[in-house]
Amino acid sequence: MRYFDLHCDTITECWHRNLSLKTNTLQVGLDRADRFEAYAQCYAVWIPDELRGEKAFQRFQQVTQRFYNELEQVKELARPCTTPAERVDSCSEKKHCAILTVENASVLGGNLEKVRTLAESGVKLCTLTWNGENELGRGARAPGLTGLTTFGKQAVKEMERSGIIADVSHASPELFWDVIKIAAQPVVASHSNAKSLCDHPRNLTDEQFKAIRDSGGLVGLNLVSFFLRDKPEQASSDDILRHAEHFLNLGGENALAIGSDWDGSAPEDFPLSGIQEIPALYECFRNNGFGQEITDKIFFRNADDFFHQENLL
Repeated sequence: MRYFDLHCDTITECWHRNLSLKTNTLQVGLDRADRFEAYAQCYAVWIPDELRGEKAFQRFQQVTQRFYNELEQVKELARPCTTPAERVDSCSEKKHCAILTVENASVLGGNLEKVRTLAESGVKLCTLTWNGENELGRGARAPGLTGLTTFGKQAVKEMERSGIIADVSHASPELFWDVIKIAAQPVVASHSNAKSLCDHPRNLTDEQFKAIRDSGGLVGLNLVSFFLRDKPEQASSDDILRHAEHFLNLGGENALAIGSDWDGSAPEDFPLSGIQEIPALYECFRNNGFGQEITDKIFFRNADDFFHQENLL
């Protein structure tokens, strides 16, 4: 099977805990990637809300350096993918394609010039906020009713010019709709589920999903229990299928992907233990009404086509 995942926090955890990307106790380890015919993974540099200004940017630099250092150590298994040519080479050599992203645009520190720095570092996707408020606007957990700031609107436009996709996972509703109004490029919610099935402030309403679909963007199914079910202790793989079916019923056949959020929460917060269980989840989709074509779209082809069409990879 083929697997394309829009979001994990694994490289930040490798940096924080001084662990290897190849062999570790995390949910993503490249020594477990041999079960995939093709595997592309977006690795997020997570910036906590409490890190601001130069400290946020220093975190980005440190984790990014770790990302490239780790990939240098496993050249026989993986390669960073920052251009279409590197993507083609990765596929032809059957190597893992590693894509750099950022979670929380507070990394910019209110400085538009840093968008170009992110792009030059290989960043392809950037969430505009985390849960709190930053220079771009208000996240899903921050009080108030505000959306994008003036700087936030400028930053979205600069990201589009620089080849960085705006990611609205973690956005407040007001910020989300502000982005939809001004975005000239497709919008992505890399790791968000259906709010009508699980009433978490980070999940998407049906209208938000349709807006992303209509933009030509993607929504990645989040595998964390408290985004799957209002009673997270009861969450299972069946809930992942429920959210997928709901989005498909909204016309999401070409907009739905996986955004696992591996290593973004405690292991016990997931109904699955890591990438080693993805083949079983794939078979669960394939054998429970989704079929081969739709399952392959969700697990790989929609995301792969998106990055190809946007000339990102």
